Amino acid sequence: VLAESNPGRYGFLWHWFDEIYVLLDLLLQQHYLARCSASFSENFYSLKRIPMGDGRQQPVATAGLPKRQHWKSLLLLVLVPYLKGKLEKLVSSLREEDEYSIHPPSSSWKRFYRAFLAAYPYVNMTWEGWFLVQQLCYILGKAEHHSPMLKLAGVRLVRLTAEDIQALEKKWDETTPSHTHSITSRVQSALRKALGGVAFSLSTGLSVSVFFLQFLDWWYSSENQETIKSLTALPTPPPPVHLEHEPSSALLPSLKTVCPLCRKVRVNATALATSGFVFCYRCIYSYVKAHQRCPVTGYATELQHLVKLYSPES
Repeated sequence: VLAESNPGRYGFLWHWFDEIYVLLDLLLQQHYLARCSASFSENFYSLKRIPMGDGRQQPVATAGLPKRQHWKSLLLLVLVPYLKGKLEKLVSSLREEDEYSIHPPSSSWKRFYRAFLAAYPYVNMTWEGWFLVQQLCYILGKAEHHSPMLKLAGVRLVRLTAEDIQALEKKWDETTPSHTHSITSRVQSALRKALGGVAFSLSTGLSVSVFFLQFLDWWYSSENQETIKSLTALPTPPPPVHLEHEPSSALLPSLKTVCPLCRKVRVNATALATSGFVFCYRCIYSYVKAHQRCPVTGYATELQHLVKLYSPES
């Protein structure tokens, strides 16, 4: 919200969105694994993790996981999705460069990354197939886990028992002692109570946000396309004013068919969703990749904001 409302000041938040999200997700999952022996979503559905192959009595949820299983679970919950998302963005970027021959690499590097692009679909299919086979085996009762990540972490999911629920409630009550004598103990008790309230509010807020996002998804679905079409039928607003007057910034040419960067007739016309100005695809791709901003307005811009335009004849 901050990056879109004020891109000049908070554009870096959008640029580092994945890293900020991973950090917050790490803190969230660490809190729930240490406190409830489960991830956030697993705790929401009254599940907990227990060590695999442990024939003894199931430990209480508040006892936490052994260190080995705890750190494995944390890394597989946070790091693997982050790396997979980064890999998909890298593949998308390499495909764009290969399709439009942007920054032609040397012959050896070109052969390597083209081989990587050719092998990635098969690797991704193997990865998704691994999950599908594991889920089918779990449905048929042939496996203890519905996800290979649980097997790699050395844990399995079970339902919370009445003892677990009582232990969790007791742990919440223990955070606020009943007898406080000194001012220091009262301040500490108030702080613990405030932190507990904030944590509970965040947990409840995240749960409510999930249902709110589902409502927004329904609201903007195909069933409500008439409302969306009525909004898109409004006249196009004028482009934003020029924000920079540096010698290096692109000045708008007099002819609308000329690219502001190369000063030639546009080839593969591409617009920026952040500003509305149109450039050659190769010119604006190289500029945005290097500077992460619009060359005319200076607005923070990413490669995903490039919108290719096609003439009616094509």
